[in-house]
Amino acid sequence: MAPTDETAQVPQQASPLGTTPPPPPPSDGGAAPGARMPRWLPRAMVLALALVAVFQLGSWAFHQLIGLLINILIAFFLALAIEPAVSWMAAHGMRRGLATFLVFLGLAIAVAGFVTLLGSMLAGQIIKMVEGFPGYLDSVINWINTTFHTHVRRVDVQDSLVHSDWLRKYVQNGATGVLDVSAQVLGGLFQLLTIGLFSFYFAADGPRLRRALCSVLPPARQAEVLRAWEIAVDKTGGYLYSRGLMALISGVAHYVLLQALSIPYAPVLAVWVGLVSQFIPTIGTYLAGALPMLIAFTVAPWYALWVLIFVVVYQQFENYMLQPKLTARSVDIHPAVAFGSVIAGTALLGAVGALIAIPAVATLQAFLGAYVKRYDVTDDPRVHGHRTRGSGGLTTRVRRLFAR
Repeated sequence: MAPTDETAQVPQQASPLGTTPPPPPPSDGGAAPGARMPRWLPRAMVLALALVAVFQLGSWAFHQLIGLLINILIAFFLALAIEPAVSWMAAHGMRRGLATFLVFLGLAIAVAGFVTLLGSMLAGQIIKMVEGFPGYLDSVINWINTTFHTHVRRVDVQDSLVHSDWLRKYVQNGATGVLDVSAQVLGGLFQLLTIGLFSFYFAADGPRLRRALCSVLPPARQAEVLRAWEIAVDKTGGYLYSRGLMALISGVAHYVLLQALSIPYAPVLAVWVGLVSQFIPTIGTYLAGALPMLIAFTVAPWYALWVLIFVVVYQQFENYMLQPKLTARSVDIHPAVAFGSVIAGTALLGAVGALIAIPAVATLQAFLGAYVKRYDVTDDPRVHGHRTRGSGGLTTRVRRLFAR
């Protein structure tokens, strides 16, 4: 039998003493000779690294573009809100772009007029407070001197205020904060311009946008998308229009009260109450009533109390009688669902989420309602909150237990 290569090498590796040394341990940790790395392992590692890199890049891009995405979302809901008015004008022969421009022009004039009136009111009140500051200071000093038997003079108080360190630091901080305020104002104007441009595009080119979206979907999906779009337009427009009507009613009611009490700037305060109480959810009523109460307090303290009572009473009338009738068809959702949606929207997107939460939830509820199968409810007393006769209450059960 011919020796193999391995047996043939044994005599050559023998030691001079005639003994054979032990074979060397394998260098690959026990792996079979000639074993190789699987071919799929490098590709899997490269793919995993690529996925991690794409995820990190996408996360970074999303955080960088979150402001733009929020602006686009606001613009989309604004376009949905003005869609009925634009479509009505376009149906009567007007070009859709011109109709959108006219709607935006009307909104811009209304907002600019309101801001101008509100700014003039605040400026007038600030000037009045500054002019009346010496009189307020004299009354406070007289009360201190009479109560505590002191001899404080207004000149000494003014000198101490003018030469105080905290006033100098406040002026320096105010001077440095002017740049921050200017940057915030410019950022807000750029944000408004971005929202306006996107909303104008969504409203003016709404049909073209719907055709472009439906062109990449099968016919069955196209019908669902168009139906969801129509529901979103109806719910968003109905919500904003109902809120606008309630703002008008609230403004007229508060104007009558403020005019009867001879409160200055009654028209501006009425518009303020109507808009803020309706378009800022949850806390809008309290913010809206604070400014008229403050202005009324400068006229007479009792007037502020009358304004507070009227705000509370009108809020109850609006919640239980006016709002259910106006929003029953446009936004038909439960108050608890509306409150929860506002809280969720605020947690996600802040004030923007609180504003668009209710129409978004109403749209989703109306869209899903078409795909949820409903059945007739059996005529059972427990459905109406009544207990059956055989069940009995806790007292009846205790009596039966003792009887046994």
